Order: sequence, then structure tokens, then C-alpha cells
Amino acid sequence: MNDGQSLLLRCFAPLENAHSRILILGSMPGVASLRRQQYYAHPRNAFWPIMAALFGIDRHQPYAERCARLVARRVALWDVMQACRRSGSLDSAIERESIQANDFPAFFRAHRHLNAVFFNGGTAEQTFQREVARRHADADWLPETRIRLPSTSPANARLTLDDKTGHWRVILQHL
Repeated sequence: MNDGQSLLLRCFAPLENAHSRILILGSMPGVASLRRQQYYAHPRNAFWPIMAALFGIDRHQPYAERCARLVARRVALWDVMQACRRSGSLDSAIERESIQANDFPAFFRAHRHLNAVFFNGGTAEQTFQREVARRHADADWLPETRIRLPSTSPANARLTLDDKTGHWRVILQHL
């Protein structure tokens, strides 16, 4: 995946349950995550340290335990893109014409109790807006509360972990 060649990538299944109140959306898992088949697997990604600060989820626990604890806190996790072509891990390398959005109409209809969507960075928000919100602007299933948060990616080095965590605290108000 590092040879510069664009590959067709597919996201993971959502982490969710019937009690999920908020949905955190990334764009597409990076190379480290795809290799390990784990959300936010890159060791410098701030996602799990932020979840540790917000929910007391030990980032050193096994992945399955972290996921179970996150879902138990009524947090769902998924990606905007079901598939796309990209070389490497950077969102800027995603070939826009290759983007296939996940089936959000079905997801939101099945999760009517979700009251907010939080985007892990600008690409997730912009892609959701373009591929989902504009196409379904009048849909009764589309959550009104949609908030972009700073990306947890190590490529987003303009904010410290503490700064990112401060921004991410807003999700606690929607649980």
C-alpha cells in the first residue's frame, strides 16, 4: 500500500448497538487501520487517547474491549465512505470520483434514536455533506445536529492532544 499505487479500499462495519445516541464518522481507515482491521490503529492517532480522557477507556486494553466499552457508552463509530481509491493514508490522496458512500438512509432509519453526528475532521464532514446530506436534504431520518471536530489523525499536528480533547468534549453533551 505504500508504493504510490491507488487501491480500492473498503471501510469496516459500523460499531453500534440499539442504544447508540451519537455517531462518530471518519472518512476512510488509514493504512495501519486497514492492515490491523481496527478503527484508529495508527499508534500516533489521537482517537483512543481522547476516548480514554472522555470515557475512561484504557487505550492499552485489547481492541475488542475498547470497542465494547465505547459502544456501551452509546457511541457508534463508522466511516462516511464505504469504498474509495487512495494511495497511502492521507485523505488528500482519495480519488474523489471513486467515492462510494455508506448506506446512511438505512443506517439512520435503523437508529432513529441517534441525536448527533460528529465528524472526525474536514474530509469526513465535506464528503458526508456532498454525498449524503445534499442528496437527502429533506429526509426525516437525517440528524440535524452535525458537528465537525478536529481530526485525530497524526497528520493534523496543528493542535495538541489536550487541545483536540477539549474540542471533542462536546460529544458528552449529546449522550
